[in-house]
Amino acid sequence: MSLKIDGMTPLLQVFDMPASLAFYRDILGFERVSDSGAGDASDWVWLRLDGVDLMLNTRYEAEHRPAAPDPARIAVHDDTGLFFGCRDVDAAYAYLLSKGLRPKPPIVTGYGMKQLYVNDPDGYVLCFQRQG
Repeated sequence: MSLKIDGMTPLLQVFDMPASLAFYRDILGFERVSDSGAGDASDWVWLRLDGVDLMLNTRYEAEHRPAAPDPARIAVHDDTGLFFGCRDVDAAYAYLLSKGLRPKPPIVTGYGMKQLYVNDPDGYVLCFQRQG
């Protein structure tokens, strides 16, 4: 018998929950499933888009949050990627441009994936991709 799983929900630590929600909810279209009870000021939020789940958790409780994020911490996020299956990468690119983001145009990799990359407010890399 093998292990049976029904999905996966990444948890990202974020510096500014309202900024992260503005990106994931208001730009990408994720919907709030649940939160820790303070709306946009919650320290934890569970989001979902088309059956894809994502949780966000603040790095600092509000009373301990510094005035600005630690640049060294943000710098290491560029190697943390979330890869989303996306049937129409070109349409995703046009959509992100229409929302004011400026990702580089999609590319086709040497291993046959068409990919579009964008960074979230905390520097995490998001890739929207499809085969060929």
